[in-house]
Amino acid sequence: MIATAATALDHRARLATRIAVTAAALLLALVATLFAATARAEVGTPFTPAAFEAAQKAGKPILIDVNAPWCPVCKAQAPTLAALPAVPEFKGLTVFSVDFDTQKDVLRSLGVQKQSTLIVFAGAKETGRTVGDTDPASIRKLVATAFAG
Repeated sequence: MIATAATALDHRARLATRIAVTAAALLLALVATLFAATARAEVGTPFTPAAFEAAQKAGKPILIDVNAPWCPVCKAQAPTLAALPAVPEFKGLTVFSVDFDTQKDVLRSLGVQKQSTLIVFAGAKETGRTVGDTDPASIRKLVATAFAG
């Protein structure tokens, strides 16, 4: 009888381990799926100080998109931002993408405190910025300031 009880306990322990491993695997798959669903494709060229400085010195119109892959506002901005370079009046627009989570030195240099920040430059001169704006017309109006002067 003791051997049967020990065998039953061993079987239950193995079953509990299998259930725990399966549950952990399912949870991991769920988290990965949710992250992939909320991630946003990068818009523009990854920001580097050298590329930004070169674009400024060349007098180019510049849009800096500060975003985070987990940010729903950033995700909502992405289609509008991705379409901007194809708009005829925005021909020549240089778009740089700054990762809010990993490029803290860039955030400090630009005075950025929140993801979903958009900053526009006409060469070296900042012409406007906004935080959390998802309205396509408003974003286009902001970008137009880089071409106004």
